[in-house]
Amino acid sequence: MIVIDRLEDAVPLARALVAGGLNVLEVTLRTPVAVEAIAAMVEALPEAIIGSGTVCDAAQIEQSVAAGCQFMVSPGATDRLLEAAASAPIKLLPGIASAAELMRCREYGYTEMKLFPAETSGGAAAIKALGGPFGDVRFCPTGGIGPHNVMDYLALPNVLCVGGSWICPSELVKAGRWDEITELASNAAALRG
Repeated sequence: MIVIDRLEDAVPLARALVAGGLNVLEVTLRTPVAVEAIAAMVEALPEAIIGSGTVCDAAQIEQSVAAGCQFMVSPGATDRLLEAAASAPIKLLPGIASAAELMRCREYGYTEMKLFPAETSGGAAAIKALGGPFGDVRFCPTGGIGPHNVMDYLALPNVLCVGGSWICPSELVKAGRWDEITELASNAAALRG
């Protein structure tokens, strides 16, 4: 999960992450430059898979498509968002925080979902428990995940991947310390085993 505050950081940050072995990048739509940053990253790094995060409505779906995203991630999943995503040319990873929300997403055909906020929604234990009644669903947990608990999630068979901001801390981005971000990315990529 990447937050871009300054447009000039977008491409160097993406290059640092890809150099470290992370080529799937989610840029959150939380800042005024996010869409422009995504477009710049898509153009500069065709080898990367770049998507948008914090997608909350149909307008952000349109912005994501126009920027060249290859996927979208939402923090939650309303019926209006899921209906808008159904006609989008790129896939949405809808966010859930409960079994009821998971069931709504399944009604729309989703079997891969984001669990957010993961730690405050029960963490790895919740994902393990959801695996019982919903054995066909796979998760990408985000929210409160870092080096201290990432392996708790990755050890679960119903976890596809994890997302987190610990790999590109804002202080390193602001200082342009790309080599350190590459090292953090390399350490995270090594977790795949």
